[in-house]
Amino acid sequence: MKKIETPIMTTPAVVGPGSQPGNPDGEEMTFMQMPSNMSTFEAPIVPEPEEIDGQETAIAMSHGLLDMLRQYRVGDKARVLVLDGLDDINRSFFNQLLGEGEVSMQCNGNLNAMIQESLLAGVWRVQYVEQYVDEQQRVIRDTIEVADIPGLVSELTFADAADNIDMDSLSIPELVYNARPLLTEVSDKLAEYHPGAEPHIINLSLLPHTEEDLLFLSDTLGIGPIIILSRGYGNCRISSTGTRNVWWVQYFNSQETLILNTLEINTVPKVACASDEDIADSAQRLDEILSIYRVRCKDTTRNRHGQQ
Repeated sequence: MKKIETPIMTTPAVVGPGSQPGNPDGEEMTFMQMPSNMSTFEAPIVPEPEEIDGQETAIAMSHGLLDMLRQYRVGDKARVLVLDGLDDINRSFFNQLLGEGEVSMQCNGNLNAMIQESLLAGVWRVQYVEQYVDEQQRVIRDTIEVADIPGLVSELTFADAADNIDMDSLSIPELVYNARPLLTEVSDKLAEYHPGAEPHIINLSLLPHTEEDLLFLSDTLGIGPIIILSRGYGNCRISSTGTRNVWWVQYFNSQETLILNTLEINTVPKVACASDEDIADSAQRLDEILSIYRVRCKDTTRNRHGQQ
């Protein structure tokens, strides 16, 4: 799995997480490079049947992965396949099989991990890492998850988040005119929201505001541990906030200029999630990929019986 690069975004006119000046303590948020092209499915290049000697474990596990896809339904708990014990040749098979799909994620803080959706929608490579002072990362757990969204994101994103906004304690600075009613709307809708409910979306691009309004919104909501990049519906960056179930969802054009800026109250924005149809399609694709190995096994068995 290719390491997710995380250069600082320099796109002009970007507001929300990452747009505010550096903190006095020197801690700054960094962002991944925005994707520039729409991706389409390309079948992974996997070894030919006559080239799989030594990779039988990975192929058997891949059939287990197929069973997971066939059984999974959106809303189920993520199904996990652990790759930690594989040798390099079997791990290489999974690297080829999975490839890189439309959605990638960076998890910071206590959730230090790199997540990449595979070419098969709903199949995620999740690598937990240790971060060293020299910024080198070492993978300490390597898994594949079948899920609409990995369990780490759906279950732990807001583990340390504020439950709501303390409107009574807000101190509104000068040049901040419209942030307070926006935060009041967020606070009211958060009190009504429950998992599975329809998301509430505030389109900041259509509302009057100053740059100071947006900076105050960002400071008040806080910065969460998850950044998601999606190419499925154009270039989209989704950032968790420090307030439970509140996300910034930002769309960019091919020049990386912000064209739509929203706040979304949701467990996880649907733009980042695989659907039941996606997962059923992935099961069909994986079945087709693995069929060449089943044919080889039948031929080998037939030849052995013939020799006997």
